[in-house]
Amino acid sequence: MNESAADRPYDTLVVEERSDRVVVTLRRPAARNAINGRMIAELHRVCEDLERVPKPLLLTGHGGVFAGGADIGELRRRGREEALQGINSRLFERVRRLPLPTIAAVPGWALGGGAELAYACDLRIAGPDAVFGNPEPGLGILAAAGACWRLRELVGESVAKQVLLAGRSLDARAALSCGLVLDVVPADRLVDEAHAVLDRMSRSSALALRLTKLVTDASGAHPVTDDLAQAVLFESTDKEERMTRFLEKKGGRA
Repeated sequence: MNESAADRPYDTLVVEERSDRVVVTLRRPAARNAINGRMIAELHRVCEDLERVPKPLLLTGHGGVFAGGADIGELRRRGREEALQGINSRLFERVRRLPLPTIAAVPGWALGGGAELAYACDLRIAGPDAVFGNPEPGLGILAAAGACWRLRELVGESVAKQVLLAGRSLDARAALSCGLVLDVVPADRLVDEAHAVLDRMSRSSALALRLTKLVTDASGAHPVTDDLAQAVLFESTDKEERMTRFLEKKGGRA
């Protein structure tokens, strides 16, 4: 029998596996949840399980912080070979490509690699103290785990360059105004609100969500892909049952 992610011990994460979702809390309290090699490896384990048994993912941080960046001590030791391995970027792209939706609940700082991990999620919800930023050039490097192109896609070129080049940090209000986050909610309701979004999603067809995410993430115009995905859904039992229930509630009217 396959062992689930929640059945194995973790050093840097708290993993709660529910029947319809997985909740992961980044937890390195002495380092503001900084993303180190151990956390990268453990997040890969979570992704492996979610690829095998697809469920939505709720990702958050312990202690009022999402992730204060990548582990600078480890980054200082990395050289050209490590950069070419894409240690962080490969993980964040794997998170991006998970079959079902992902939500980052960001209570506070999401900086550097922490911000890039949040950018890789499908949706972000912020607490009032949330701050997104990419200060990598100040450390002599660039935000090479997705921010240089993913942030532009999320908020537009102008705001992305303000963050990446001018060192601007986006607080919760600014992140909401530029569309980076879905909502800003009180800190004590942050995770509950993220669960509420997943609850709404859970009422939809899992296959429809999966194919919608796959098509939405495809680049450029893709009418043939849309048609093929719709063809799969049109033949599903779930679609037949859902539409029948809808029509029965409407008394047979469309």
